Amino acid sequence: MLTEYLPIAILLLLSTGLAVLVVILGHSFGPKRPTEAKGTPYESGMRPIGPGTRRMPIRFYLIAMLFILFDIEVVFFLPWAVVFRQLGLFGLVEMFIFIAILLVGYVYAWRKGALEWE
Repeated sequence: MLTEYLPIAILLLLSTGLAVLVVILGHSFGPKRPTEAKGTPYESGMRPIGPGTRRMPIRFYLIAMLFILFDIEVVFFLPWAVVFRQLGLFGLVEMFIFIAILLVGYVYAWRKGALEWE
């Protein structure tokens, strides 16, 4: 039974080994000439204003996480749509329950003000 997974394990080991080998070779034989110009922060071709590290509002990360959460959940609509006719009424009810759960999360985030941009 585990022999069926042997080609996958070999592929995983070979790809991991090759990735590690390429990184080691690049680090070993690559040029190492650090200069002041290479060490300065670069932002869209303009000189940076202020320190390179500043505190970012947590709202950026919250919006990004909510976007990823709801975006990933929408991916589940495609497989459901492909087999919709085979699932029948059961699949329709299950999808309505799934959408209701998503809607509850969306309304909760909206009421908490997580989607407001200041």
